[in-house]
Amino acid sequence: MLQHPTVAIIGAGPAGLTVASILQQHDWQIAIFDAEPSARARDQGGTLDLHAGTGQLALEKAGLLADFRKIARHEDQDSRVLDYRSAMVLAEDLPAPGEGQRPEIDRRALRELLLSSLAADSVCWGHRLEKVTNEGSGKHRLNFENGKSESFDLVIGADGAWSRVRPALTDVQPVYTGTTFVELWIDEIDVRHPALARMVGRGTMFAVHAGLGLVAQRNGGGHVRVYAAIPVSPDETQRPDVALAGMTKGGLLKRFEGWSDTLLGLISDAYAIAAIRPIVALPPGLRWTYRPGLTLVGDAAHVMPPVGVGVNLAMLDAANLAECLVYAPDWLMAVQQYETIMLNRAARAADQAAAGFADLFSADAPAGMLDHMHRRRA
Repeated sequence: MLQHPTVAIIGAGPAGLTVASILQQHDWQIAIFDAEPSARARDQGGTLDLHAGTGQLALEKAGLLADFRKIARHEDQDSRVLDYRSAMVLAEDLPAPGEGQRPEIDRRALRELLLSSLAADSVCWGHRLEKVTNEGSGKHRLNFENGKSESFDLVIGADGAWSRVRPALTDVQPVYTGTTFVELWIDEIDVRHPALARMVGRGTMFAVHAGLGLVAQRNGGGHVRVYAAIPVSPDETQRPDVALAGMTKGGLLKRFEGWSDTLLGLISDAYAIAAIRPIVALPPGLRWTYRPGLTLVGDAAHVMPPVGVGVNLAMLDAANLAECLVYAPDWLMAVQQYETIMLNRAARAADQAAAGFADLFSADAPAGMLDHMHRRRA
């Protein structure tokens, strides 16, 4: 059996930390590098529903499933679709207590759970990767913007949609989908805005029409995140976050003219526009030529539109890679084996995600979503 390689993981998100957790359990020495200055330096995003056969399976392999179940929000698994003009419920899925299979967890709580499983000081914070270079000796050198540099046998890119590891494998970059999410926050919704709280329900609420959408998701502690989905003109498609940097709530409301005033309370009663998020995706079926010593997991490998599968696939990628490394007699072959599994799975998922996202913002929306919900209940 070959000696364990030296391993660097770029990115301390769910995928990178899952790889690290499983490898450390098997006494592998790993180094994790993340651009953020600390674990709590930046908002980690909203809530996640972890699926039994993917995200939860990965946590089980990391020995964290029982701890996850203790802190997950099992009560926030409802979903509903509202009419954009009347705010009337068109369809809803309300799992009975104990029946829901996709409990929610805030991204920050998931990161803290995964970090708790690692040895102290496993993550090198404040290390933004500049580039990866092949040293020609079987190793790759990581050059960081802080001036530090280090070489490793295996570099795992878990650094998201705009990965700085991926260019060492392929020149392909994510493409803008034409839809941008404007994110707004509402705190203490049950106390301050009880009518909105009842409308949102215990989980996720959708209202979509002709390319526009309002999606509201409950997070922990009475916090709700609202995603106002808007199409952005072609001349803005590369950087709509810059083009829309001056967006105000008033300007956003004008985009939703003709919508229910009740629904628009999700914008007018929010205390701030928190972020502008252009939705990007890598081409479905993206592949690259295997290169010893480099691989990708999660969004770095297959970022796709947000339809509820991204983090689940990322964590399953991570668990698959870690187990291939741990149990294969040759770690180089293990990475090849992992990439075959991951890329085939990602191709199928990306096609489904693209179709689902297109359905969500099609001219006849929410017809596709309603049909899907009816078929799932049948």
